[in-house]
Amino acid sequence: MRICVLGAGSWGIALTKLLSLNEHSVIVWSIDPEEISMLKEYSQHKTKLPGVMLPGTVEFTTDMEAALSDAELVVMAVPSPFVRSTAEKAAEYIKDERIIVNVAKGIEEDTLKRLSQVIKEEIPQAKVAVLSGPSHAEEVGKELPTTVVVGAETKELAETVQDIFMNNFFRVYISPDIIGIELGGAVKNVIALAAGIADGLGCGDNTKAALITRGIYELTSLGVAMGGKPETFSGLSGTGDLIVTCASVHSRNRKAGFLMGQGYTYQEAMDEVKMIVEGVYSAKAALKLATLYEVEMPIVEEVNKILFEDLPAKEALHELLTRDKKKESSSLSWND
Repeated sequence: MRICVLGAGSWGIALTKLLSLNEHSVIVWSIDPEEISMLKEYSQHKTKLPGVMLPGTVEFTTDMEAALSDAELVVMAVPSPFVRSTAEKAAEYIKDERIIVNVAKGIEEDTLKRLSQVIKEEIPQAKVAVLSGPSHAEEVGKELPTTVVVGAETKELAETVQDIFMNNFFRVYISPDIIGIELGGAVKNVIALAAGIADGLGCGDNTKAALITRGIYELTSLGVAMGGKPETFSGLSGTGDLIVTCASVHSRNRKAGFLMGQGYTYQEAMDEVKMIVEGVYSAKAALKLATLYEVEMPIVEEVNKILFEDLPAKEALHELLTRDKKKESSSLSWND
């Protein structure tokens, strides 16, 4: 299959290698001419994914029309804040019924729309699927065992994407729950910021376990209120992705949070990480959705205060710990 990868960041490059190994013909587009020149010269992304070598068959271009003209499938791998603008530019070059697989994770801040909705608005002629799960680019690039889930409106589309991406180290499950998959992928980045902040404050494993567990509760509560299925949030794109993003040394969100826990502003932290930190962009949207759907999300609320209200991280942690007493689960009750 002829595949175009829009976006030459670490995830786009890791998937380019994966798809090439699966014997597809891949062309990579980036808006940055210097990035494309580097990829052409070195067959690797020396800054974002060093050491992951790409096959000589991969093509690279800044010409979107050339990248998309013959593409049978498009991988949308640009950071979430740029999904709409990229889709808008790509729309005229994508033929009817072409498949777009979105691998970015986030919520559009202004509209509160999921990214698959954004893509469908800009490219209504396409068939849109989403791919998510615990899948750091650094490990996929090294061909380490990884498992993800693909969501699509039809089983046929999901199975088509499953067949294209799956191989002996990259296992792909399928699901009809696009809402749950996308909400899990977006909100977990906000929780990972909180986990990183706790690490930066010097908190221990108890704290991180608490944040992960209550974070799952928060994202499940919001996701179900928005129409997602509970099973999805205990699966790969929920619990699985949250664990890896909160705990991994590869996690940009955890690293940025760690720096904020040590006193950096979010902008200083992003500058240090040198990559887009998706949780910063999803935090406001997640809080707006929580208000809209009347869902209590105290971790997300405190992360927003740290990011945008200059609340010191220690005070945010204190606010979380001294909230009113609660039951662990509102669905459980005593018989008496």
